[in-house]
Amino acid sequence: MNQKELKELIEFLIEKDIAEFELERGDVKVKIKRAGEHTMVHSHGEPRFYAVPPAPVAAVELGAVPVVGTVAASAPATLAAPAPEEGLHTVKSPIVGTFYEAPSPGAPPFVKAGDSVEVGQVLCIVEAMKLLNEIESDVAGEILKKLATNGQPIEYGQELFVIRPKK
Repeated sequence: MNQKELKELIEFLIEKDIAEFELERGDVKVKIKRAGEHTMVHSHGEPRFYAVPPAPVAAVELGAVPVVGTVAASAPATLAAPAPEEGLHTVKSPIVGTFYEAPSPGAPPFVKAGDSVEVGQVLCIVEAMKLLNEIESDVAGEILKKLATNGQPIEYGQELFVIRPKK
């Protein structure tokens, strides 16, 4: 796999918001994982190198290990965590996966802003490795905000819901 093909592959994965990709072609194996703002590229049989979008991938040469600084996260304002308000509880993802707000496509969401929830009530599903993991509320209260969008890749510890606990 040459540098041009690798660059096109990385650009395609960023454009389609694909978090993880693996390709095996002959004796070359390429595994790309996007964790937040960083993209890591590991090639078996070739040197390792790292690229950070939107840094130009063309600047990365095979055989080189460039040192790249961090890039400030540019999350849309609708997905940004709200300013911490006293007494609010956030439900965080216990695993990496894909966020689903409903049990199946076309079904109503488990919860929406304004809903009252009880301890143990299912809030969403996080799919990881073809397993559907129900994420339950650990407090009783009112859903103030949903911080993830349906089908969005999410990280471990990412905030999913803000709940105002019952008093």
